[in-house]
Amino acid sequence: MSSETTKKEYKDTLNLPQTTLAMRANATVRELEIQKFWEENKIYEKIIGQRDKANKFILHDGPPYLSSEKIHVGTALNKILKDILLKYKAQSGYYTPYVPGYDAHGLPIENAVVKNIKGGRNALTPFELRQKCREYAHKSLLGQESAFKRLGVLGNWANPYLTIKPEFEAEQVRVFGEMFKKGYIEKGLKPVYWCASCETALAEAEVEYADHTSTSIYVRFKFDEESTDKLHNQLAFLTSCPLYAVIWTTTPWTIPSNMAISMHPRYEYTFFEYKKDIYVVAQELLGSFLKDVEWEESDIKVLGSCKGQDLELLNTTHPLVNRKSPIILGEHVTLDAGTGSVHTAPGHGLEDYEVGCKYGIEVFSPLDSKGVWTDTVKDPDLEGVPYYKGNEIVIEKLKNCGALLKAQDINHSYPHCWRCKHPVIYRATPQWFVKVDKFRDKALEEIKKVKWIPAGGEARISNMVAGRTDWCISRQRAWGVPIPVFYCEDCGEVIVTDETINHIAEIFEKEGSDAWVNHTVEELLPENFVCPKCGKNHFKK
Repeated sequence: MSSETTKKEYKDTLNLPQTTLAMRANATVRELEIQKFWEENKIYEKIIGQRDKANKFILHDGPPYLSSEKIHVGTALNKILKDILLKYKAQSGYYTPYVPGYDAHGLPIENAVVKNIKGGRNALTPFELRQKCREYAHKSLLGQESAFKRLGVLGNWANPYLTIKPEFEAEQVRVFGEMFKKGYIEKGLKPVYWCASCETALAEAEVEYADHTSTSIYVRFKFDEESTDKLHNQLAFLTSCPLYAVIWTTTPWTIPSNMAISMHPRYEYTFFEYKKDIYVVAQELLGSFLKDVEWEESDIKVLGSCKGQDLELLNTTHPLVNRKSPIILGEHVTLDAGTGSVHTAPGHGLEDYEVGCKYGIEVFSPLDSKGVWTDTVKDPDLEGVPYYKGNEIVIEKLKNCGALLKAQDINHSYPHCWRCKHPVIYRATPQWFVKVDKFRDKALEEIKKVKWIPAGGEARISNMVAGRTDWCISRQRAWGVPIPVFYCEDCGEVIVTDETINHIAEIFEKEGSDAWVNHTVEELLPENFVCPKCGKNHFKK
């Protein structure tokens, strides 16, 4: 072969097409050029304008939180998938308007703002804090919008829906009024998930579970003299030894709030003697109880047994507080762990609250919003102490009075706040609830009419709705839409009428929900308004 042939490039021997496409993608440059072309030539508007509006494909956008200028990777994926679907539908001939939305209210935004305020939220007035939250939300909106555009998402970016727009807030107030009229909204004193770190109530969906180490304790409650006499008359096998019920709990700090002991009506409860004391424990848990408290089975003497229902309304004495803890019956009692006798504190547990309501037992919750014991606990050793530091104090007090049988650490799944990731507690405070159980059946019927992709989504949402009785909608925060309710200071009437709702909505349409903190009660109510119950005109919002 000649030297000229060997020098020839191999690619020159191939019949390749000639193209202007660059060898390198150079995406960081080219994508910006393409997106600029889209924007300058109004490509989104042209696509929408060329489609028949009768042939619609509407995709509603669930809004991301404006708690950061940066977008979460999950939010990015969400937007990209929607964009692919809408572009495909548009190319298929559908009219596909896409209106992006943003959730500009809520605790994530308020928390982000408060972090940078010296002295925290209490250093500002509610209006000042709201202004800073508004500024933060708008700044985050610009950052997120820029990021979504950079992902190549097409949409009506000039006119997004925003939860802090006055017309949006006004509509929320009107919807609240309609729901209130239908009886879907109620106020109640009941325990809700509470984050002492964020100082707010949490809805069930705002709670996530993580491993946590707790101290579990077995505590004995002595039957009072009258109940002991009744038991001796009722159960011939009992001796003259002191009688005790035994509870087990993983939250020792709730013992000062104990108001009762719950037993299952149909479980068999065994009475046994140990060191001249008589204890009652669920028959099926006797072995595990003895193992936990490290008592030898050979050292006990089984005397006999009875059903839980036979012990109803007998009284035990609270080991730390001068009050009775009656035996009550509840189907929530299980044989998974403990003694079959459940420590019941209606102010700190939903099941405790529900069974307590049946017996008219007081809802006692002596903690403030920071999880600190108030003077209502009536114990100088606990007053002013955070609940999580109270475990050691309560355990020591139980030990000193002879009520503690055993304390040991256990690892278990425990509810945590989805925002700050700290453990949460149940705390009874007056809250507003949407009563889901009043429209649950209708909601479940509507769910069946929806086509779910993937199909498993239907079961997931159905189970969520079926298992929900109510939804806590009140939050202890400055940055949000207020609960548009007034109270008569003369007779205590809760006031939500068409007249008050429409008046507030009209004000919000002009000024936004800041009006709630900027205006007096008189300005927020219609002129010459009087209480529909007592006719007086002294109100608080």
